[in-house]
Amino acid sequence: MFSVLADVLPSIANQLFSLPVIFSLVLGVIGGLIIGALPGLSATMGVALMIPFTYGMNPIAAIVMLMAIYTSAITGGSVSAILICTPGTPASAATAIDGYPLTEQGKGLKALGVSIISSTIGGLFSGFCLLLISPLLASLSLKFGAPEYFLLAVFGLSIIASLASESLVKGLAAGFLGVVISTIGIDNDSAFPRFTFDSRNLMGGIPPVPALIGLFSIPQVLGEIDRVLRRAKSGAEKEKIGEVKGALFPSWSEFKSILPTIIRSAFIGLYIGILPGAGADIGSWVSYNEAKRFSKKKELFGKGSLEGLAASEAANNAVTGGAMIPMMTLGIPGSAAAAVIMGGLMIQGMVPGAELFTVKAQTTYSVIFGFIIANLFMGIIGLLVSRYVVNITRVPAGLLHPIVVVLSVVGSFAITQNIYNVYVMIVFGVLGYFMKRTKFPASATVLGMLLGSMAETGFRQSIIMARGNVLKYYLSRPLCLVLIGLIILGVILPVIIERSKKRKSIQA
Repeated sequence: MFSVLADVLPSIANQLFSLPVIFSLVLGVIGGLIIGALPGLSATMGVALMIPFTYGMNPIAAIVMLMAIYTSAITGGSVSAILICTPGTPASAATAIDGYPLTEQGKGLKALGVSIISSTIGGLFSGFCLLLISPLLASLSLKFGAPEYFLLAVFGLSIIASLASESLVKGLAAGFLGVVISTIGIDNDSAFPRFTFDSRNLMGGIPPVPALIGLFSIPQVLGEIDRVLRRAKSGAEKEKIGEVKGALFPSWSEFKSILPTIIRSAFIGLYIGILPGAGADIGSWVSYNEAKRFSKKKELFGKGSLEGLAASEAANNAVTGGAMIPMMTLGIPGSAAAAVIMGGLMIQGMVPGAELFTVKAQTTYSVIFGFIIANLFMGIIGLLVSRYVVNITRVPAGLLHPIVVVLSVVGSFAITQNIYNVYVMIVFGVLGYFMKRTKFPASATVLGMLLGSMAETGFRQSIIMARGNVLKYYLSRPLCLVLIGLIILGVILPVIIERSKKRKSIQA
């Protein structure tokens, strides 16, 4: 696989440093930082909104822009977390614990500097791991047949269902809903219409992009409106914006003291990113807890610890590259945003799997190097605008939310110039809102929609290959046995962890 990289390296440089790609990179980084810094918006929503606008773009420029938005939005979420104690994205929740106390101490600018530096290191680390690990994992996928792909889809669904929700039942139910949605339309084998209700529009199935926009954009807007109305009703004070003053960069001694934490958190974030469905929020919390456990200054955590801040930010950006590894090689996204980016890949005719690293190696490696450069640009631009970034948090919600709704409608319609896509977006938006209210994970539903067809096709083909003895056929294949073990572990492990937590709380 690496010999392929050596062959295409000269052409990669020419493509990456072309004007359209550089422009897309910078636009994605700036757009991601703004989206992340605005409370109520998420990285997943930002990526979903931009997918329709990538139609007709150069594939490299399109995918690089989506990746840049993803990683930059995760970093941007720290801005509002540090300045107003309101995480811009769920991934920055742990950042607020020490970020805001630092702002109250007059160290808001240093907190932003540490956040951006840690995020950049974590993102660059995950980018290089994406470059090194993905070809190896892709070569392994060549050994996969129909049974393995079926079990792989089931594994992805089981993991995201168990990790993306407080309730295993709700997670599995949300994943099953996604699988059911994936079956809507004409059956590829029998040409029989399924769940179409004699509607011509449903014959081709549910269009994925409008559904993704609806699931991740509209609930954010409706949820934020609910929050604003509740605050107004309760008479709560408006969130105070902290001052951005002081030194931007930490001292050399401060940087040396947090560097081991950054490195450890980057490894943790990468590992959690590879796990389907774990996401940046879980990565940041796990890293924060580990940083506190290893720290010699535990008493500072929650009161303005640079270690705690660095741990959260290094991990949540390391998750971004980690989430791309199973997505690009096996077709199993490691996070909700990665699932949306996978939809963008497919739109550009890039199907995840070994083919990306052989037939389409030039485009794939260009995208990976673009992701690495995006993290570098994010660090440079973030540090340059740190003193002025506070103004982003002052954008009134009354202006922001209508813009998001308009972009959702325009983006959905622009795909095929069909009003039906807008209706799909609205329906899934309402569905996503009620799922959010009732704590059903929308990410599990998305994975069900994306992996459902893979699971169905793999299962059908394996039945034919098994010639009537399906169980014996599956148990006779070593890779199938490994995947079955992982599926069982993925379902049982969260239950064991939950029971262990309850037992510890009772003892305490």
